[in-house]
Amino acid sequence: MERRKEVVVSALQFACSDDIATNVDTAERLVRSAHEKGANIILIQELFEGYYFCQAQREDFIQRAKPYKDHPTILRMQKLAKELGVVIPVSFFEEANNAHYNSIAIIDADGTDLGIYRKSHIPDGPGYEEKFYFNPGDTGFKVFQTRFAKIGVAICWDQWFPEAARAMVLQGAELLFYPTAIGSEPQDQGLDSRDHWKRVMQGHAGANLVPLVASNRIGKEVIETEHGNSSITFYGNSFIAGPTGEIITCANDKEEAVLFAKFDLDQIKSKRHSWGIFRDRRPDLYKVLLTLDGSINH
Repeated sequence: MERRKEVVVSALQFACSDDIATNVDTAERLVRSAHEKGANIILIQELFEGYYFCQAQREDFIQRAKPYKDHPTILRMQKLAKELGVVIPVSFFEEANNAHYNSIAIIDADGTDLGIYRKSHIPDGPGYEEKFYFNPGDTGFKVFQTRFAKIGVAICWDQWFPEAARAMVLQGAELLFYPTAIGSEPQDQGLDSRDHWKRVMQGHAGANLVPLVASNRIGKEVIETEHGNSSITFYGNSFIAGPTGEIITCANDKEEAVLFAKFDLDQIKSKRHSWGIFRDRRPDLYKVLLTLDGSINH
């Protein structure tokens, strides 16, 4: 009997200190824990090397960026991936000559670096002032053929845009991964986007009939800004959704977590094809999406 194409995915969740060594040690410990429980592809949260520094516009924080080539955390994760035989997307703050990007390197199960994706959508608002630090990504949406599956990986604010998810699945992504850093809003403590955040990504999974993995951090982080201290309490809730958008497993908002789910990709592929959502697409009618204001020009 032909062997099914099954994969076990994992999402990690932890609180970050502002010390690189401590955070990378934590990430490695949790990757090892996920591997011990059978995970093949393991997602670490966004910018896990330190605090989410984008609460403030500070020149000194730009110095946290490092070049992609010979990046120490990527090199360490390459060694770990090879040792364990797992796939690890590695989020990092990239310096590329005079440009800076919120980037992720995809490390295959033999330690090979398959390349990077640079975050396309860059937010700009109180507590999430990323446009000060990051150029808009220039890689376009990408998929990566790993040992276990063809995966699409995008980053945090990208996850609010259905076009990003659809673009990756049109390129053959069998699974979607979103490393994230999101929590409370410094300007409005009454605003809680947690459930909205989850529902949007559940929609991506359901609309494309692919599983989706989201990894977020927890804990309270205080950053000194030009206007005094700013704080964000990150709400965790990392989760894994199935191909109809159903929540398979979800973490809470306070505890470190290692989540797992197993998927039969052949079975999901058959369901995706039989459902007809890609057969019945009408790209000829979607040209309106290319106009600046979404209106039809007559």
